[in-house]
Amino acid sequence: MTEFLRVVRFCSVSCESSYDESVSNRTLANSSEHNRKRVTGSNPCIAHHLLPRMREIAGILSDAIRGSVELTKSLDAVADRVGRTVDTVAGALAAGQKLLICGNGGSAADAAHLATEFVVRFVRNRPPYPAICLSNDAGTLTAAGNDYGFEQVFARQVSAFGRPGDVLICLSTSGNSRNVQRALEEGRTRGLTTVAFLGRDGGETRGAADIELVVRSESTARIQEAHMLLLHVLCEAVEERLGDK
Repeated sequence: MTEFLRVVRFCSVSCESSYDESVSNRTLANSSEHNRKRVTGSNPCIAHHLLPRMREIAGILSDAIRGSVELTKSLDAVADRVGRTVDTVAGALAAGQKLLICGNGGSAADAAHLATEFVVRFVRNRPPYPAICLSNDAGTLTAAGNDYGFEQVFARQVSAFGRPGDVLICLSTSGNSRNVQRALEEGRTRGLTTVAFLGRDGGETRGAADIELVVRSESTARIQEAHMLLLHVLCEAVEERLGDK
């Protein structure tokens, strides 16, 4: 970050003070010559290319922070459903049940992340909690997809591993993932409690789960960030609830 600021400072001197060449030259000679040699070599004109790019990056970062903050504040609207999810997951784990978790793409990575937090730990040193990510096994996913179709890749595993009283947690930023919908249908059929983390307006998955947490945004990136925040809150609250059990 220090180096970044040095480059910005140099670019500003080189490009924005051109109206006074003598001042610019003195500034370069006295305070920026070292940075010029390190950052731009013998060609200070590179500053004309760097400064717009830096401004563009700064704008993207600013927009992302603003959008993330606004969306995070809106999550108060699902606080009661977060509480219900904590009660459901903590109750199931305390009773010796397990968690099954799934999603596609970035949500598959989030599903694996959540399973890891439960199996290993989030913050506390405590016994491991049984959690299986259904998105991790390439052999199972490709075999089920090849033999039964991609929409069955999670439902097939729910059928194999799910038992009444277990909890199925599904993630979909669009709410329109057919394999997630089939997993929820299979989970309900087999007596699992189902939880869905969704985005936008919930999509076609709306109404398919016992508990739904819908992040209302049109940005997939912001939805995924909000989902991860909610998943971390879930982990922390469950650990606090169960303690060393």
